[in-house]
Amino acid sequence: MSAVTFVLMKMKELCLDDRPREKMLDKGPSALSNAELLAIMIRTGTGKMNAVDVARTLLQKADGRLNEVADMSVEKLCSVCGIGPSKAVSISAAFELGRRCALEMTVREKVAVSSPKTVFRMMLPLLKGLDHEECWVMFLNRANYVLGKERMSVGGLESTVMDVKAILRRALDRKAAGVILVHNHPSGSALPGQADIRQTGILKKALQTCEISLIDHVVIAEDNWYSFADERLVTEKF
Repeated sequence: MSAVTFVLMKMKELCLDDRPREKMLDKGPSALSNAELLAIMIRTGTGKMNAVDVARTLLQKADGRLNEVADMSVEKLCSVCGIGPSKAVSISAAFELGRRCALEMTVREKVAVSSPKTVFRMMLPLLKGLDHEECWVMFLNRANYVLGKERMSVGGLESTVMDVKAILRRALDRKAAGVILVHNHPSGSALPGQADIRQTGILKKALQTCEISLIDHVVIAEDNWYSFADERLVTEKF
């Protein structure tokens, strides 16, 4: 081996971290850092920074958290030096694909929903890190297998609207025997408010008119949950 060839090989090894595409081809995606994966979507850098440096700057703006990057608008992404509209759209599209993939994976799971913990595990990837409330419904068959999940509404920081008629219509469309209502609390506290309790009662009565059971209402915070069924609110209060 010539000295020139040896030097070129060593340079290739040393620069591999600055070339995330080559590193991914060589070692696989799991070997890449978050910054390197983002750099692949960013593609190019600026005169002073390469793509990995731009990705690191983006992560710093998001306190190092990918879910914060995922929630950034195109406009906010563009505020990072080295990221223009085209790159921002690519990043947003990639995270949206990730969310949809997570949704498909949980729907495909052939596991009966037997506890609030199961609901928490299945829904957390869709709700974790959001800065606003979302209302979702899980539609179940008579064996408590998931027929599907749908986001029914998007709200603000402290509340979201529950469209009872829309939920009932979708439950009938899916021929569901039962539904589980799920929504998140960005505040970090999973305790339901009076509006949550009142709306749950209204939904339960509406579903009963069509012989559909409200199995549970699970409120999800960052790392905890509150189950109306566990607290007997579904069976006793309404």
